[in-house]
Amino acid sequence: METTTITVGPLAFDVRLNGPQDGRPVLLLHGFPQAGRSWDAVAEVLAADGYRTIAPDQRGYSPGARPPEVADYAMPHLVADALGILGALGVDRADVVGHDWGAAVAWELAIGHPERVRTLTAVSVPHPAAFGWARRNDTDQQERSTYIGLFREPGKAERVLLEDGARRLRATYEGVLPAESEEEYVRRFSEPGALTAALNWYRAMGRNGSGPPADVRVPTTYVWSTADRALGRAGAERCAEHVRGPYEFAVLDGVTHWVPEQAPGPLAEIIGRRLASA
Repeated sequence: METTTITVGPLAFDVRLNGPQDGRPVLLLHGFPQAGRSWDAVAEVLAADGYRTIAPDQRGYSPGARPPEVADYAMPHLVADALGILGALGVDRADVVGHDWGAAVAWELAIGHPERVRTLTAVSVPHPAAFGWARRNDTDQQERSTYIGLFREPGKAERVLLEDGARRLRATYEGVLPAESEEEYVRRFSEPGALTAALNWYRAMGRNGSGPPADVRVPTTYVWSTADRALGRAGAERCAEHVRGPYEFAVLDGVTHWVPEQAPGPLAEIIGRRLASA
């Protein structure tokens, strides 16, 4: 594992690299409230198989990439960051893997720039059209998504998550993450401005400036876990309707939302199948 800083425009991203330098590139995009280190165990498996993994701390998570305005965290900027990081590394085309918000970026990357995406593996969050349908029509998903309203409230969300020694932030990890990961994340998000920057992803929702999301046409795997408190079955099962290329729906029984760190072995195996298919 090596770490480096990659500059994209005025922003500087902390990036974790693993595997042989001439290995086939795999971009690993993390979710909230985590960071690139959430992929470490998966990256070790992929690197051992000869892949070159690229796991950035994304916009708001890297201290050098925290612009001040909510509008700076709209999806087009997040996608541009991913493209910029790949470009800075000389990568024209990558296999893209994303979890949680990272999955949302990965979907949009595959939709808008299919020529840059060899394969897509999305973990937890389904295709944006499937997730949007579930939030509008499925009572179960509506109940699971109530936390989003809190996260979009400036100041209040930060206070609620960090008060009492970050008790509620710790609770979001459901007690399933390794202790060192939980402590590292709590330390990171307790730094001035760090949690606000990460929450700005939620506050910028709806600022895409585009129409309904198109279908994905690259080879795609969607991974859903049955014990995920945030994402229900309705959106997961509807995901297939929005993929026009080869598709696999992989289900991890008994795994919570924190798939990359709770079940890195099974997840790496699923990712490996998709990579081997293209």
